[in-house]
Amino acid sequence: MLDDIDLALLRALQAEPELSIQQLAERINLSHTPCWRRLKRLESSGVIRGRAVLLDAAALDLPITVFAEVKLKQHDEDTLSRLEDAVASCPPIVECFSMSGDRDYIFRIVMQSVAQYEQFLKKTLLHLPGVASISSSFALKCVKLTTSLPI
Repeated sequence: MLDDIDLALLRALQAEPELSIQQLAERINLSHTPCWRRLKRLESSGVIRGRAVLLDAAALDLPITVFAEVKLKQHDEDTLSRLEDAVASCPPIVECFSMSGDRDYIFRIVMQSVAQYEQFLKKTLLHLPGVASISSSFALKCVKLTTSLPI
């Protein structure tokens, strides 16, 4: 169960993940040691999964974002596990969600060009375990992209 201090700590970290323990403690009006203990508890319980540096894909010559909706041939446990393992080891796929509805998965993929995506589709995506079909959509513009949760 999270209390108001835990939520304040999480909001502060989402806004400024580079804060030191001392700075974080000052932001949430707590002394150093209790702040550190709360942070460690939130990390060990899995509420805080990790910290990351957010990079600008376009600045790194990855301006193309593709959403690929994947339909599978079958839905047995082995196929699902093999597909998810393959996706986990595929760097261009930066997000993967198992979905309800007509499609089984949706991938967010970043690429240098549409031509590069076409090759990736032909050489990699269509050969993932159990794939029956893929429907691809290209993002025209990113309107909002955040890792901050509404807490």
